[in-house]
Amino acid sequence: MPKLTVEGVGEFEVAAGKRLVLALTEDAGTDQLHACGGNARCTTCRVQFVSGEPEKITVAERDLLAARGLKDMRLSCQIACEQDMTVRVISRLEGSGRKDAGSPVNPEIQPPPQWTGK
Repeated sequence: MPKLTVEGVGEFEVAAGKRLVLALTEDAGTDQLHACGGNARCTTCRVQFVSGEPEKITVAERDLLAARGLKDMRLSCQIACEQDMTVRVISRLEGSGRKDAGSPVNPEIQPPPQWTGK
């Protein structure tokens, strides 16, 4: 089982292959945003990697980050926990002004992933 370390929160064992956004909300208990329900449309689920950043990226994530001009961050909805990683949650419900963290998130990466290298 991969170990997820969330800065300022703690270390958590997570099921291999679990979506990072779900690991952050369910296992680590953070208030990570996911306004679009984890479908790579809104970028509210942004995280920064301290270590263990995956080398592969979905085409949907790559294209959305590029279109929004976002660098040095990743979308937690597009990452599967397949290795130990340390992240910084940078997009939280607290202080966002939103009424909730977002729509329910499917356990499978959506849209169906097309993987590419970073």
